[in-house]
Amino acid sequence: MRIHHVFATLLLPCTALSQVNAYKPATSIKTIPGYTLAWHDEFNVDGKPDSTNWNYEQGFVRNEELQWYQPANARCTGGVLLIEGRRQRVANPHYQPGSSNWRSARQYAEYTSACITTGRLRQFGYGRFEVRARIDTAMGAWPAIWTLGTSREWPGNGEVDIMEFYRVNNVPTILANVAWATQQRNVAKWNTQRTPLVHFTGKDPDWVNKFHVWRMDWNKDSIALYLDDELLNVTLLNRTINADGSNPFKDKPMFILLNLALGQNGGSPADTKFPVKYEV
Repeated sequence: MRIHHVFATLLLPCTALSQVNAYKPATSIKTIPGYTLAWHDEFNVDGKPDSTNWNYEQGFVRNEELQWYQPANARCTGGVLLIEGRRQRVANPHYQPGSSNWRSARQYAEYTSACITTGRLRQFGYGRFEVRARIDTAMGAWPAIWTLGTSREWPGNGEVDIMEFYRVNNVPTILANVAWATQQRNVAKWNTQRTPLVHFTGKDPDWVNKFHVWRMDWNKDSIALYLDDELLNVTLLNRTINADGSNPFKDKPMFILLNLALGQNGGSPADTKFPVKYEV
């Protein structure tokens, strides 16, 4: 993945799509006029993700999802970051019989996966973010590329979903979203664009077997989200005002998350063939 900055703020270079084998990781970097490369990670050294760039979420984290997040499910191999969702039973050390809290009510997790983030290590401002990835569209899979602000609790810190894939009314869907705070705590205001997967596979029947470039262009006026240079969503930042009058996307840094969730919006993975693979 690569991040480019406008006027030395954020830029990530990658080979022009026409020059890249869509079935393989990219091996070279392009320059973009008007941008300066600020940071990148090509995941091209086998082993664990670079600990100076990435840390891990662990356990049951959000959305009452099925997976137990653990570092073992993320590794760099063959020029990609590979996040695997596995059907794997793991004992929950926080289990409390009779608990009403979903994190402690489950004695076991039946699935594992990984979420890596640049939180506390790397944070970014205005610029262009590019992530080249191949997603698994199996039932139950919920892969995402997203950012969160660092300044306050969610959703007042702001969230951008550069990419989500899951089922909407049982229809496989690519989502591009921006969220900020309402007057009600933990309830977000969303600008969401949902594009059925068939929009892409109808033009390319082999779409799901290829790598694609998800992109965010973020400046002082707007956030624009793209997939393979097709504009999916634009959010004007004069709209993203929290209930307290603050704006999480104006001159506020964000960090990056790459994760593969299982269950909930992804649907039931009970009949899915594992492992489920997400490659970046």
